[in-house]
Amino acid sequence: MHNEPFTQAAQQWDLQTLYADLTFAKGKPLTPVEKTHLRGLLCGCSPSEIAEQLHKNSNGVETDLCATVYRYVKNLLDKNNGRIDNWRNITQWLEEAGYKHPSAEIPMTKLLPEQSVANITNVTVETTQVVIHFNLAIPTSNNMGRYQNESEKIQDPEKMDT
Repeated sequence: MHNEPFTQAAQQWDLQTLYADLTFAKGKPLTPVEKTHLRGLLCGCSPSEIAEQLHKNSNGVETDLCATVYRYVKNLLDKNNGRIDNWRNITQWLEEAGYKHPSAEIPMTKLLPEQSVANITNVTVETTQVVIHFNLAIPTSNNMGRYQNESEKIQDPEKMDT
């Protein structure tokens, strides 16, 4: 499975259970192509992005998804009357149904020392990604808690040696 595309979906999704349940909804095992397209969706890729990464025709991937994966998910989740307005509906429905591993949310206060400072310097939205540039200052254990504020540091440089 290491050479297959979109394997990172396994980090956030319970693929084995999802494959088994979709096999039941379909009535027979998913094909390797169906699994690949599903993993692409679960990785947040649009049908055209999936096609691009697989070197396939975009319209062909969209047609395949409509005839296969979308239909199986609708059957599985009993959403046969539900309309798929956007490919993101599939991942949203599967997440609501519990197929996505819960994310471990760790408060930032637990990750960094109290005096840490993060400054976002630039945010750009590109075609396939959002890029955030930032500066992060994390005090080392040698300097943490020595100075009440920056002015004390400037006024008493001798404290650096204590």
